[in-house]
Amino acid sequence: MMSGNNVYSPPDQSLSPNSNLCITIEESSEQLVVVEQDGDDDLPIVGANPPDDLHDCDGLLDDFPPQSNESEKCSTASPPPATGMEFDSYDAAYSYYNSYARDLGFAIRVKSSWTKRNSKEKRGAVLCCNCEGFKTVKEPNSTRRKETRTGCQAMIRLRLIELDRWKVDEVKLEHNHSFDPERAHNSKSHKKTFGDGAAAATKRKHEPPLDVQVRTIKLYRTNAVDSNGETSDDHLHSSRRLDLRGGGGFKVLQDFFFQSQLTNPNFFYSMDLGDDGCLRNVFWIESRARAAYSHFSDVVVFDTTCLSNAYELPLVAFVGINHHGDPILLGCGLVADQTPETYVWLFRAWLTCVSGRPPLTFVTEHCKSIQTAVSEVFPRAHHRLSLTHVLQCIVGVQDSESFRMALNRVVYGYLKVEEFEVAWEEMIIRFGLTNHETIRGLFQDREQWAPVYLKDTFLAGALTFRLGNAAAPFIFSSYVHQQTSLRDFLEGYVSFLDKKYTNEALCDLESSKSIPELKTTHPYESQMAKVLTKEIFTRFQEEVVATSSCSGVTQVHSSTGSASFSYVVKEREGEKVRDFEVVYETNAAAGVRCFCVCGGFSFNGYQCRHVLLLLSHKGLEEIPSQYILQRWRKDVKRLYVADFGSGGVDVMNPVQWYEHLHRRAMQVVEQGMRSKEHCRVAWEAFKECVNRVTEKSS
Repeated sequence: MMSGNNVYSPPDQSLSPNSNLCITIEESSEQLVVVEQDGDDDLPIVGANPPDDLHDCDGLLDDFPPQSNESEKCSTASPPPATGMEFDSYDAAYSYYNSYARDLGFAIRVKSSWTKRNSKEKRGAVLCCNCEGFKTVKEPNSTRRKETRTGCQAMIRLRLIELDRWKVDEVKLEHNHSFDPERAHNSKSHKKTFGDGAAAATKRKHEPPLDVQVRTIKLYRTNAVDSNGETSDDHLHSSRRLDLRGGGGFKVLQDFFFQSQLTNPNFFYSMDLGDDGCLRNVFWIESRARAAYSHFSDVVVFDTTCLSNAYELPLVAFVGINHHGDPILLGCGLVADQTPETYVWLFRAWLTCVSGRPPLTFVTEHCKSIQTAVSEVFPRAHHRLSLTHVLQCIVGVQDSESFRMALNRVVYGYLKVEEFEVAWEEMIIRFGLTNHETIRGLFQDREQWAPVYLKDTFLAGALTFRLGNAAAPFIFSSYVHQQTSLRDFLEGYVSFLDKKYTNEALCDLESSKSIPELKTTHPYESQMAKVLTKEIFTRFQEEVVATSSCSGVTQVHSSTGSASFSYVVKEREGEKVRDFEVVYETNAAAGVRCFCVCGGFSFNGYQCRHVLLLLSHKGLEEIPSQYILQRWRKDVKRLYVADFGSGGVDVMNPVQWYEHLHRRAMQVVEQGMRSKEHCRVAWEAFKECVNRVTEKSS
């Protein structure tokens, strides 16, 4: 679906509410008072017409409104808003945008407005689509209206430029939802302007067409035009065009999207177009990825390997970590540049597709543009930097074996902040890097990448290994290389995903059927062998085996008036013996809580050898349940079917009928794949359903 500056595919309409996406007004040179006007006149999200073979579904179609004549609408459609438009008054501007919205099939509201301080004189306003933002759920268990907000970004920004003239200085035409003019006409904004009910309809028969009002609006273009007919902004935008040369261009990409939507109804894509109509950025996400995010939203890695290594394909990827510790694809993008504006657009497009719910931890490379975008779009997420990328940047400054050894020792060898910072200072003085700009910049951001600062950040194993021959992890390393073209990438994309899905299914089968071989007689090992997936158990097993190198549990501190104790666990590492402090707490509400100075649980998602030894020392026969994460369990049935908890099906919306039926059917398919018997039962159920629906429609 194309609308102005963007091309959007319809997203899942049942998006969970989230209030973190509210966009604030920019400050102007005047002292202004901003008034937020977040009305409740929301519209249900609607979509395309139903397929021809869709028949009556227990009365759902009884009240379906007749379809309007599209050709009549087109003949009286209002022109789209554009930067530089001017109006004689605020009311004229509002009326124009409302008419445009009504013709297109959506409603509007005043998102915010501002006045001069100590004055009621309006100086500016933002008019937005009624689906902007996300509702805040104050009482999750209370009865409330169905969620209709989708985080839509469509809007116009108005500013008073003279005593009685209003100018449009910002426009966003893209919508992330489909339209329904019939429903939109019943919204508060259109009722207020165009009347309501039969009386209003009768009145309109004797009034001139609404577009007469629009035609009287004076439009002015303010951009200067040079001798070549280009505006002053064209040269700026020309550098922000997506280069698809050598890969089949836009048509290959468009064909891929159309084919994906035919075979995958919840597939989503978005295209960012410049004012000159040129393609700037692209984003897409698979239905399975949207569903997988509901299980693995704790840690997301933003992979920019292709950009940092100057690949021909400007590909970026959102990557999660599944229950086997393997990377999973959570969305892809193609970008024209690495500016903050590009990353803001990309992150917002992705966030819209995952219910407006940001990840707990977002890992990226060290890039100021990305940092700016993350702080704007994911303000509450823990933004961390890829340790592998940071270390490679540092080694690029001083690549010698002695420096690598020193760097490894500083980064991984210290457990306390003070020790790390002193060792870092000694290292850069030793190698003459005190005034190096890259080294100083990375040290300033050390709290985002150095392990000693990250012990309170859950990383699910995303903390990478030490320097050596390890390269930065790249999810597409199997088939995307320096010279891979767009056509080659898209031709191998489906095969790549199929291999990933097949591998995960095989790992699931192996984890559920096989019995891991135990290496010790420790009760914790046999306990976790029953619940963890095979790969995660193998990693945990290493910690159990390593408890043999730990000894000497000694209490060093206890808090007066509370059940909190500090212990030191000694571990032998070669010829050295290191002390690891472990805090042990007990209370009636939370039970047993343990924190180790090594940060093993936060880094890996399972307890470290030092805590295991202390728990055993305290006489616990099992690891407390709060330290057995659901994300690693093999007995959890994960149905990769997008279902974000819609409050019900809109009986007037055929798109929601389809999505509701598709989700339920896919849940049966997922269950049917568990065994031959499950498949037989699912097949019999489908045949019975087909017979019943056929009887109903005959």
